[in-house]
Amino acid sequence: MGISNLMLLLCFIAIGIGIPSFHADAAAEGGRWQSNYRKVIDVEGGPESVVWIVQLSDLHFSVHHPDRALDFKRIVGPTLSFINPSLVLITGDLTDGKSKDLLTMKQNEEEWLEYQNVMEDVIKKSRLDKSIFFDLRGNHDNFGVPVIGGSFDFFSKYSINAQLGRNTNINSVTLQTGEKKHLFVGFDSTMAVGLRGPTNLFGHPTDELLAELDKELSQWDSQSTEPVTKISFGHFPLSFSSQSNSGKSLGDIFLQNSLSAYICGHLHTRFGKNLKRHHQLTHHFLSKFFQFNVHQDSYDSILNCSTDTKEFWEWEMGDWRKSRAMRILAIDRGHVSYVDIDFKLGGKKTIIVPTFPLDSRFMSTSSTHRNYRCQKINFLSYETVRALVFSASPIVSVVARIYDSSPGVLSLIFEASMKKLVDNSSRGDLYVAPWNYKAFEDPSPDRFWLQIEATDIMRRSSLTDLRPFSINSLNAKLSWTWREFLVMGCQWAALYYPLLWSTLYFMLTILLIPKAVLIFSKKQFTYLNFVADKGFINCIGWLLQELCKVPIVWFGILIYLFYLITFPWFIGRVFTDGKDKGYMTYMGWVVKSIDQKGKHEYIGSPDIMVTVLSHIFYVVLPSLLVTIALAAEKSIYREYFLSLSGKKVDDYDQEQSTSLVNEQGSEKSRSYIGKRYIRKVLLVVILTICWKHFMNCKALLKAYEMNPLIHFPGYSFTIPLLLAYAFYKTRKV
Repeated sequence: MGISNLMLLLCFIAIGIGIPSFHADAAAEGGRWQSNYRKVIDVEGGPESVVWIVQLSDLHFSVHHPDRALDFKRIVGPTLSFINPSLVLITGDLTDGKSKDLLTMKQNEEEWLEYQNVMEDVIKKSRLDKSIFFDLRGNHDNFGVPVIGGSFDFFSKYSINAQLGRNTNINSVTLQTGEKKHLFVGFDSTMAVGLRGPTNLFGHPTDELLAELDKELSQWDSQSTEPVTKISFGHFPLSFSSQSNSGKSLGDIFLQNSLSAYICGHLHTRFGKNLKRHHQLTHHFLSKFFQFNVHQDSYDSILNCSTDTKEFWEWEMGDWRKSRAMRILAIDRGHVSYVDIDFKLGGKKTIIVPTFPLDSRFMSTSSTHRNYRCQKINFLSYETVRALVFSASPIVSVVARIYDSSPGVLSLIFEASMKKLVDNSSRGDLYVAPWNYKAFEDPSPDRFWLQIEATDIMRRSSLTDLRPFSINSLNAKLSWTWREFLVMGCQWAALYYPLLWSTLYFMLTILLIPKAVLIFSKKQFTYLNFVADKGFINCIGWLLQELCKVPIVWFGILIYLFYLITFPWFIGRVFTDGKDKGYMTYMGWVVKSIDQKGKHEYIGSPDIMVTVLSHIFYVVLPSLLVTIALAAEKSIYREYFLSLSGKKVDDYDQEQSTSLVNEQGSEKSRSYIGKRYIRKVLLVVILTICWKHFMNCKALLKAYEMNPLIHFPGYSFTIPLLLAYAFYKTRKV
């Protein structure tokens, strides 16, 4: 994903056999907007009731980390050969595009050649048809790409999609088994003009893309008598996807098309493993900015059998880069489930994917519960426990076990041997065990837990994780950690400007209002006032007015804030070739268009928030607060010094000054003030701010090949100079 400069922790990325009959409307090479690629695959062989696909994401093949490609070649090909999926989806960030120090981010053709060679080897070892592999462009694959199809757009040259002529930004594949259709729609929402990182972080769906996506997702709505299971795949989570110019979002399109799940990557596992999110149609105002829990509860608590509930799941998966993760997603008679596999310790000999009953933490909520209560479900699919078992060695036994957690400990209440559904042309092994599903109806969604064990001919045993299930489709609730909430529950594109402007207005307020009070009001706030009447207003008024008494610092910070609002922050090279330069403001980058006749106004927003908000929150705001603290410390020390020297302050008699000394506390506290320990602590804070600012400047210098004296002097030197002057000016009484 490339969130190495992610300050968002404060505020803050894919296909078996059966190809014999299909049709495709593939576009000719050229523009980004063409007729979309469509394909229908008649999935042959049994078991007819289930299809499964594989997802991989965030490979980040790098010339500096050859182990990523080596492990991929060693593990993925053989594993795919016995999983035998119908599709393989690779959801972005195929290459890394970063220098060894991680600061310069642009395309590296050597990495793309490595990706092409590794994928050819994987396809050969897996014995799968190349046409069932679909790869997507991620933001790393777009670093520094000025135009799609240009000389630095290596995705359009080396990716599997490009090699097969799939040059459109939307690809749809329908897996057809009997009368059932399973629609998979992938899309590329990377920015049209690919900036270098770190200001290339978000998905940018346009109105045209959303209209095409809506068209693809609804392609079978009027033609299929059976319900169509719809899955969409992309690179960016919805929390890192902006709205279109008309205010529409990917979530809007998914909800109106009754999507089952959206699978993506981008975030890796650095923020947590529970990066899942349930979306449901709601008109609550805060939903535009936040979702506080994994499950988005419906505000409609009334069971209405005539009304369908609009909802879908968003399942971000781990990365190959560090986690060596692979996902198997299965659709069994409309029931969607998945298993994430960790290959960090090497390949797996046996993989088990339970397909029914579903994990009650990650299944559709209101609609499934409503359908169950309203008898809209084909209950034939409830009569067996089912699991797909993939193994490099013959399997001799598969056992399903169900545990009851209601006594407070897990108690085994059901155990049954599972039998393989035999088919002469089987694509994979589906094991089933009959059960009385009505015996497991319960108001608690996490009372019953399922585990399946498989033993191969070598007597190696494999166990699934225990997973809760709910026959009557009630959800077991999950909670995010604060890190998971920050990257999944916060809609950062919508939050950027509110965060920016609220902080800027706050800083302007604490600069301008105290100055206005000093000029136009007889009411003056001083340290002596605060000591005499320790009220909140007196404290705030004294602190803020002290800064106004250091005029050069006050004017310097005020002018700097207006500079950040009205002028470019810096000028840098934003493309891989390093020739053309652009300049960045808080609204985005401005760069020359390809034909040199015009400009792209403010591209890369809200991506620039990783730079803008980092500077505002970690440098500018702390600098303002520490200068206020320096001015206040000088005021305290001045009164302490006057009290020791016996001098008076105008408008105060000796009795008041003596009272002040007494109120300053014990001899120990007076010694503390006399040695100015507060000032020494503030010096440490100043050095910390300057170090953070220096690191930001160093990262930007490397990222955009800039000279701080020429390309961003205002950004580079203003804050350190103001802090140095403030520290110097407050050194004496």
